[in-house]
Amino acid sequence: MNPNPFLGVLFHWTGGLSAASCYLPFRGIRQWSWEIYWLVQGCFSWIVAPLLLAALLVPELGRILHSADSSTIFYAWFWGAMWGIGGLLFGLGVRYLGIALGYTIALGFSTAFGTLVPPLFAGQLAAIAAERAGQVILLGVAVCLAAIVVSGIAGHMKERELAGARANEAASPGGRGEFAFSRGIVIASFAGIMGACFDYGLAAGKPISDAARDTLAAHSRSGLWQSLPALVVVLWGGFTTNALWCGGLLLRNRSASQFLGRSADSDTSLGPRRTLLNYAFAALAGLLWYFQFFFYSMGQTKMGRYDFSSWTLHMAGTILFATLWGAVLHEWSGTSRKTRSTGALGFALLVASTLVVGYGNYLKSR
Repeated sequence: MNPNPFLGVLFHWTGGLSAASCYLPFRGIRQWSWEIYWLVQGCFSWIVAPLLLAALLVPELGRILHSADSSTIFYAWFWGAMWGIGGLLFGLGVRYLGIALGYTIALGFSTAFGTLVPPLFAGQLAAIAAERAGQVILLGVAVCLAAIVVSGIAGHMKERELAGARANEAASPGGRGEFAFSRGIVIASFAGIMGACFDYGLAAGKPISDAARDTLAAHSRSGLWQSLPALVVVLWGGFTTNALWCGGLLLRNRSASQFLGRSADSDTSLGPRRTLLNYAFAALAGLLWYFQFFFYSMGQTKMGRYDFSSWTLHMAGTILFATLWGAVLHEWSGTSRKTRSTGALGFALLVASTLVVGYGNYLKSR
């Protein structure tokens, strides 16, 4: 497949928009415990949507997965399971920091680890750094890391000015949350480090993607879909860790009856309409969560030799749109002009990092 960095960046930004929006439907959920709506969205994002779209777009999906080497399946699943732990922590990070800052810190760390570690383990980093195009891409990664630092400073200024008194209304059912900077920073940082395992999972599943590419070519189908079968396996891993955690909470809190319409706060019934709405909002969140990876896998096929930079583009695009959502939801209202300006500088650096990485891929494609 011929590289097309411009189209690749467009796909990554579309995935970033989906990723930045996937927590918003949770605001419409009422009287459900966290483990209930998290498990429902997980079923749609990690099981239903990946299998359905891969089966529709990739011929002979069952044969491709069945013929894959057992070690390939295991490592793709394993890194997906590690990424699933990051997903659990990520949800808490957004709860404590809000959409704008929570995404920035978690995904900023994920950007650095997810972009640099795969080529480092593959022994390619020195060769990449020796070429002009590779140097430009590494500069883009450095700019992204600078954006993390600036955004973290802005978040600390925000905490001091708000004194933790105002609830953040970003990503909790009913729009209720709590701003806790120190706790949120620690959780979001670990979430970002573990979240980078997703890219490792796709790298481990590359033999599956190669087999899918050959099958698509044999059926005269677009190679854009070649990563979807590997994505199925990686997301199985993510579902495993999340299902185990939620299952433990279901037993501890005795909350399983909420699946059938019971209220989280009492033994009363939610009613059919509210129960259906809760399922609909959770399903929408799950679909948006999945589509970030759907478009990511498409963008990765267009980035050429420097597809390792795909993670930087995807993460920067996600943080960019999350920052915009934070502004729409007035997460920074009540702060000083200096604090908002610092946050805006971090936002501008993220945009710049995406442009620099895209330009580096353009140089390589020429």
